[in-house]
Amino acid sequence: MSTPETAPAAAKTGLKTTEYFGYALGDTASNLFFQTFGIFLTYFYTDVWGLAPAAIGTMFLVVRFLDAAADPLIGLLADRTQTRWGKFRPYLLWFAIPYGLGGYLLFASPDLGAGGKLMYAYLTYGFMMLTYSLINVPYSSMLGVISPSPQIRTLASSYRFMGAFGGGLLVSVFVRPVVKWLGGGADEAGKVINELRGFQLTMLIFAALSAVMFLVCFATTRERVTVPPGQKHHAWGEVKELLRNYPWIMLLLSAIFSLTFIGLRNGSAIYYFKYVAGYDNQPVLFGQFDRFTVFVSLGMACQMLGSYCLSFFARVADKRVLSYSLTIFTAVCWATFYVIPRDNFALQLAVQALGCFCMGPASALVWAMYADVADYGEWKFGRRSTGLVYSASLFAIKTGTALAGLLLPWVLAKYGYLPNVAQTASSIVGITLTFSLFPAGFAVLKAIALWIYPLSQTRVNEIEKDLTARRAAAS
Repeated sequence: MSTPETAPAAAKTGLKTTEYFGYALGDTASNLFFQTFGIFLTYFYTDVWGLAPAAIGTMFLVVRFLDAAADPLIGLLADRTQTRWGKFRPYLLWFAIPYGLGGYLLFASPDLGAGGKLMYAYLTYGFMMLTYSLINVPYSSMLGVISPSPQIRTLASSYRFMGAFGGGLLVSVFVRPVVKWLGGGADEAGKVINELRGFQLTMLIFAALSAVMFLVCFATTRERVTVPPGQKHHAWGEVKELLRNYPWIMLLLSAIFSLTFIGLRNGSAIYYFKYVAGYDNQPVLFGQFDRFTVFVSLGMACQMLGSYCLSFFARVADKRVLSYSLTIFTAVCWATFYVIPRDNFALQLAVQALGCFCMGPASALVWAMYADVADYGEWKFGRRSTGLVYSASLFAIKTGTALAGLLLPWVLAKYGYLPNVAQTASSIVGITLTFSLFPAGFAVLKAIALWIYPLSQTRVNEIEKDLTARRAAAS
């Protein structure tokens, strides 16, 4: 690990391109599973494996909230880790393979009765969420120590989210065709012959890829920011300081609302195109990709493009102002899907592209702002707890996806949804709401939290200068 004396040099020169890309691969690995879960897991449980929507909603809520409580503990543990590789990087080495195994087991789906299936879902989903935390709390925390410069961290966050959306793009483009191919093809009606087998083998491939990507991320990155000299760890003191860190609280709320609307939107898309728009299994591109795949893939590509433009946006606008402005644009786009004609695919694609282009940099900015919050905590309290601060990001992911995982199947059940049959007018309304107005509402809540967030870019730059002077004096 670099000493404090070497940190300013890294801030001046930036990072090597290989390190930016290596760090980005960590979120590509995460999103091979995370996006698959968000887009396909509820559908897999209800339409492929035959579990009741209400039971799945309860399972998501219970497991995710219990697991979210473990994230701060993992953050505290990572802050206390001391190895020759640093505090956070070794977790990528230690848990890459368990993480891949957990993602595969989630879709392994042994032949069990209804009660056995539900118990298996609880156990495997709980294991997956725990390994996700053990590798992603440290991975996220690395953004706070990869450089002391807010500008370089923003650029690293931009690369990270290009990697994240790249993983999402792989999921959106290839999962449906690969499941179809590995599931024995489709019958005359377009239904996959063995969809269960297709998901099992597809996730086995993703498991191997994700483990390798995390190992490459470990090998190509470095930690450059150390804790203040002589810092003493005190768990309860660090927690109290975090709860007094007002910028952290606002970011926590914004991230929870962000993951809720993303989860609702992604999880409901396949239902919308299968039952509302009626585009399921209608190839429109190269005879292989149906309209759902084209729609979701376009969204991921536009998120990648938006993240790529982040470095330009960040030069001309304050991160806080830019983030909440882009989020409002996204909310408006999602709300319009409530009135867009179901058969106007061209208009649906155009609005999807605009909303996702705005959502890409807005998401990346929030995670870059967590590094600013870690700096603020060190500046205000004299103690740096990067792992604990970034555990909030995983807590937000778990809590937001828990709310989305609860709301989606529960709303479907309330409006009378039944799998693999023609839907009633009531269930059509429920599916449309989870795809449009409900995600838009949570996006507005995220924008409000970001508007209240108190750290302007001018203030962040002042804190960086003060901390640089402190570290130089201490060394």
